[in-house]
Amino acid sequence: MVWVSTRDGMRLHLEEDGAGVPVLLVHGFTGNSSAWGQELKNLLSRRVRSVSVDLLGHGASDKPEDPKRYALNEMVDDLCQVLDACQIARAVWVGYSMGGRIALAAAVRRPERVRALVLEGTSPGLEQAQERAQRVADDERLARMLDDDGIEPFVTHWMSLPLFQTQRRLGPERLAAERSRRLQNSARALAACLRGLGLGAQPSLWPELPAVRVPALLIVGERDPKFRGIAARMESAMPLARTQLLPRAGHATHLERPTLYAEAVGRFCTQTIEERGGTRDEGCMDLRT
Repeated sequence: MVWVSTRDGMRLHLEEDGAGVPVLLVHGFTGNSSAWGQELKNLLSRRVRSVSVDLLGHGASDKPEDPKRYALNEMVDDLCQVLDACQIARAVWVGYSMGGRIALAAAVRRPERVRALVLEGTSPGLEQAQERAQRVADDERLARMLDDDGIEPFVTHWMSLPLFQTQRRLGPERLAAERSRRLQNSARALAACLRGLGLGAQPSLWPELPAVRVPALLIVGERDPKFRGIAARMESAMPLARTQLLPRAGHATHLERPTLYAEAVGRFCTQTIEERGGTRDEGCMDLRT
């Protein structure tokens, strides 16, 4: 295993594959670096240098129980330290769901570290205070379920949410593997993450979208109507964004259509480098913008 230590001594687990333009893979809530799937990572490694990390509180990384440690800016800083350890000046940040929110925040808060964005099933946040308050209350109920009942009932509930029902087509073996991976997490750490990094806890990034001046690919599943609508709004607000719809897929397109997903990301990375200058293997170089 490869480990990176943060400034406050937390350890993050990561994996590296391939060569070429650096791509930072940022998983969603309850995920880890293996959640991208070996098939997708193998396909990507033929075209890019992928760095996949277990976010704090997930997978093999450390699991603090203080919600403040999961604040959006803290998570962005963690990943910038991962890039430092890998000697990468800027990367294409590829984020799914919660990971997409972190990647988008990096483009806003630390734009010097972001070469481009791939945002899958991502929301910039909730715009109205009342919406945020309701989401905080909803996430607190989930956090209490984790605290009181433990990881197994929570994972059963989480995987039964309507957002993930298109994954049934993956079959019982794949679903069992997904469940097993999620069960490796700590209930208390996931509860802290919900309290510190839930959609209600984070500030809305909608007002910041016009200032995001890097190329952005918004990937959304054909069978994910809520996030298709969000992606359409994001594309209108972000100067260099475009949406790619993946057919016969729901919220987790990387899981449901890995070949199409890898092709879309690989092609986007290649085109971005060719169109905006730089090299295929950027490392610590300070690329032209």
